[in-house]
Amino acid sequence: MSTETYIPIETLCTYYKVETSFFQGLNDYGLIEITTIEKSPFIHQKQIKNLESIVRLHQDLHINFEGIDTVLNLLEKIHDLQRELLAAKNRLRVFED
Repeated sequence: MSTETYIPIETLCTYYKVETSFFQGLNDYGLIEITTIEKSPFIHQKQIKNLESIVRLHQDLHINFEGIDTVLNLLEKIHDLQRELLAAKNRLRVFED
């Protein structure tokens, strides 16, 4: 397995100024997925965007893991509804022309 697309938890702890237990808690709650490579914990780079949001919610707004999960689910529902609305608008344009 290539470690090129994985970022060590230690590096993320230093960057975000959090303890490793924070990432372990996120993993336990199902908000991120930690991969162990050669006995060291890593996070895949595709999770970084989501992780940025999680860290901001936790540090800036002091939201706990349950609240973060709720906020992320609501944001996902909003994006789904926006896509549905756009699709409906595009279908209606066919009838307007």
